[in-house]
Order: sequence, then structure tokens, then C-alpha cells
Amino acid sequence: MSYIKIRICPDGLIYAETKGIKGKKCSDYEKVIEQLTGAKVIEKEFTEEFYQEEYAEEILEERIN
Repeated sequence: MSYIKIRICPDGLIYAETKGIKGKKCSDYEKVIEQLTGAKVIEKEFTEEFYQEEYAEEILEERIN
């Protein structure tokens, strides 16, 4: 299951994190996050999922079907 977790702090800072989205595909959601929050992304940190192969899951899914 993939999702976007958004945290808005009392001081106005907004933190967003994608989960379950492997590879560089998570960067596609940057505009969605900006639209939802009305803010601009100014800093990025990448999790382990960013460095994982996004096609590996698709291949496994094809074999199961």
C-alpha cells in the first residue's frame, strides 16, 4: 500500500513523506504535495525506497497473476 504522510507543525513547517513508492517515482508526487499544502518543496531527503528498483515489484506482480 502506498500513501503520502503530511505533517503540519505549529510553527508552519510542513513535512511530507511518501511510503510504498519505490524508485524515483516518488518525485512525481512533489507537485501533488505542493498543491495539497499550498507550499513549495525547499528540501528533500530520500529514504531507502528511493534507491530500490521500482520494476521489481511489477515483475513479481505479473508472475503472481
